[in-house]
Amino acid sequence: MPGSLPRRWNASAGRWLARGRGLTTQLFFFIILPLTALLLTIPFVSLTLHAQGMRALVGQRDQRTIQSTADAIAEQINHRVSAIRGLALYATLASPERAIQDYDFLLADFEGGIAVLQPNGELLAASSPSEIWYSSTVGELLTATAGSTQPRLSPAIHEPSSGRPLVLAAARSPAGWVALGAFFPDSLVRRTLASTLAPGDESSLWLIDGSGQMLFQWGAPPATPEAARHPGVTEALRGESGTTYRDVEGSEHVVAYSPVAPLGWALVIEEPWETVDSPLLRWTQAAPLLLVPIVLFGLGTVGFGLWQVVQPLQALARQAIALAEGRFDAIEKLVGGIAEIRRLQAELIAMAHKLKASQQNLREYLIVVTNGQEDERRRLARELHDSTVQSLIALDQQVQLAQMALKQGASKAEKLLAGARHMNAHLITEIRRVIRALRPIYLEDFGLIAAIEMLSRDLQSSSGAQVAFSADDDLGRLTPEREIAVYRIAQEAFSNIARHAQAQTVRVQVTGESGAFLLRIQDDGRGFDLPANLTDLARAGHYGLIGMRERAELIGASLDMASLPGHGTTFELRIPVASPPS
Repeated sequence: MPGSLPRRWNASAGRWLARGRGLTTQLFFFIILPLTALLLTIPFVSLTLHAQGMRALVGQRDQRTIQSTADAIAEQINHRVSAIRGLALYATLASPERAIQDYDFLLADFEGGIAVLQPNGELLAASSPSEIWYSSTVGELLTATAGSTQPRLSPAIHEPSSGRPLVLAAARSPAGWVALGAFFPDSLVRRTLASTLAPGDESSLWLIDGSGQMLFQWGAPPATPEAARHPGVTEALRGESGTTYRDVEGSEHVVAYSPVAPLGWALVIEEPWETVDSPLLRWTQAAPLLLVPIVLFGLGTVGFGLWQVVQPLQALARQAIALAEGRFDAIEKLVGGIAEIRRLQAELIAMAHKLKASQQNLREYLIVVTNGQEDERRRLARELHDSTVQSLIALDQQVQLAQMALKQGASKAEKLLAGARHMNAHLITEIRRVIRALRPIYLEDFGLIAAIEMLSRDLQSSSGAQVAFSADDDLGRLTPEREIAVYRIAQEAFSNIARHAQAQTVRVQVTGESGAFLLRIQDDGRGFDLPANLTDLARAGHYGLIGMRERAELIGASLDMASLPGHGTTFELRIPVASPPS
């Protein structure tokens, strides 16, 4: 009694430990608990990570936007400079008045007008009268272009009538005339950003020149009274591009800036990045409320997995082990579970049936092969006994008679010796026939093509069918293993034709096609229904066809068979070769 309690306790502890090592406990400690902790941590960490990620993402997006916009504005300015250069050249070839008339399409870009002046500032032609053509800025441009055909751009000035910022582009022709064009930066930028900025957008965009003058403004004005002191403007005027952040009444704004190269302007965009992410942040803040149903759903999923996946798979694994041990009926018991597991068991059941049938067919095939070997041995024994041995006995008798006849006269002995020689020749023919059946000497001595041709002649003599044999020239030798396999396949095919086909004509072709050695045997005999696979061939008793296909597979060849009742049979053996046989 004193020792029984510890034994009972040890047994209970062992069962408890065994259960503890079970799948359910492992799922609880290694999946459910870590998953719950992860779900509790995610809501508190995700807000910070998500905010940082969105902050950087909006900054990168605005940086790409401001860079592409600055490049587009610079491209538009360069386009206008090129247009003024073209006007200057055309004025030299034609006349200033004609050039202004023909280049009136430029007025869509040069809203302030275009003009052609003398080097001394005298106005030769203009699209419209304007005080701009007589301004000091024009005089500075005329001086700047003196002695050079390189175009020049003026700083931004104010248009006299509207007060809008205006920029002049000037280019001197080889004849000395100067072409001028006036365009408004705000119109240029507004066209460039027509598809980028939309009404109601909380972003702000400013274009500022080197003197701090505001050339274009979209949205709210800069926070600082002097635009040039706004974050990002000084950096862009120095030719730098980048992104910075600033706090505006508790909301963080992203500021992206980039220079506009031709004139050294600064392009700046600013927006509160939280507005991009507000809906997503609200959903993220509600994430903790989803923890309870998520955990319950996880527990339900684990329970469903145990009931419908794990347990059926464990049962199926035990049945698979029994199936591997040869107990085919063990897989028949249904294990249930989800549809995929049921389909898997159905496939295993079908595989077990096919395996069982294949084993049965293999046993039957081995029996047939064994019986065939015994039949061959009996045939050889019978032929040797009935033909060869009897011929040897008769030859011995002939020799004895010839010895006795020598005593009586030479003429009778010569007749007996002639008969002995005839019997010896017949005996040699029979022995060669038996040897050829065991080992084709023509194959070793004359090659595969000659051996197949000899088989064709034997088929014609034994079956009475007309056999047409043809072979390509310069077909070299295959390896010995392949040649004997091809010979046996052809031998089996001719044997089937002789025994079953009742063919009138047989066509045998040996060719080399597309890097392959091809043997095709076609007859016009009875034909038969060709089963779909090797298992059906065994069930139908076509063991010779199984042997042909197995020999083909052993040498890496493909054997195609086609047959229909009343339409004959075709065998096609294709052996791939790396190069023409040699």
